[in-house]
Amino acid sequence: MERTLILFKPDAVQRRLCGRLLSRFEDKGLKLVGMKLMRISPELAAQHYEAHKERPFYKGLVEFMTSAPVVALVFEGSRAVSVARKMMGATFGFDAESGTIRGDFGISNQFNLIHGSDSAESAAREVDLFFKPEELQEYGVCDEAWLADE
Repeated sequence: MERTLILFKPDAVQRRLCGRLLSRFEDKGLKLVGMKLMRISPELAAQHYEAHKERPFYKGLVEFMTSAPVVALVFEGSRAVSVARKMMGATFGFDAESGTIRGDFGISNQFNLIHGSDSAESAAREVDLFFKPEELQEYGVCDEAWLADE
């Protein structure tokens, strides 16, 4: 099973969308194994977004991500990274297809509600940034056999 990090960004928390967004991932069949409401420190934001450090939007992104609480989640499931990315939709809400999170809830290019790991390697790194191993839960679910055919 693959894991992915999902962040409900400050705009999702401020707009009180967390419950609706969480239910989409659970409805899809991904298993929640970690969750916390937190404030991202400037240091954590710098680590998380280090790949964008030289980009012109970096400073504003760090400021935005540290401006209010986020919800950090870890989901587990078959092809969790690609499933979550597809559910999120295109980066900019005005480009995102209806039926995706960004397509249904956003039109901004600056405030795009959600972050998801872009690869299994990124997911492993990001999960380790946001969660200690003891904060992640191992458990079975009754519908597991019905959700994956791998």
